[in-house]
Amino acid sequence: MPEALNSDRAPEPVGPYSHARRAGSLLFLAGIGPRVRGRTDIPGVTLAPDGSILSYDFEVQCRQAFANVRAVLEDAGSAWENIVDVSVFLTDMRKDFATLNRLYAEAFAGNRPTRTTVEVTRLPTPIAIELKVIATI
Repeated sequence: MPEALNSDRAPEPVGPYSHARRAGSLLFLAGIGPRVRGRTDIPGVTLAPDGSILSYDFEVQCRQAFANVRAVLEDAGSAWENIVDVSVFLTDMRKDFATLNRLYAEAFAGNRPTRTTVEVTRLPTPIAIELKVIATI
């Protein structure tokens, strides 16, 4: 049976799921965004009183999402270099795709996992990026 894994360093899941599940030598991460564990604010996001997004700094969010993925990987016994596939969900492909490509090229300079990037209308929390990752362990 696949082993459920959680990280004390990654943001709390927003639903009834684990951060990752190990199946054999593969590690499947749930969607991970830029939220920070134990905080209600989101790095790079300015919210209106009604909770809608007034503005966001995509680079800050992207870097934080990468850091959160790294934490889950490490806490599960894997590593950034073991990532084999990344699914990226963006809320504004036109605005943020070039920045994603630049930061992705920096972050994966020594490892070029496969990647799929799609635009979505919204994500479960007021964020602009979420990553779904598969890695070896």
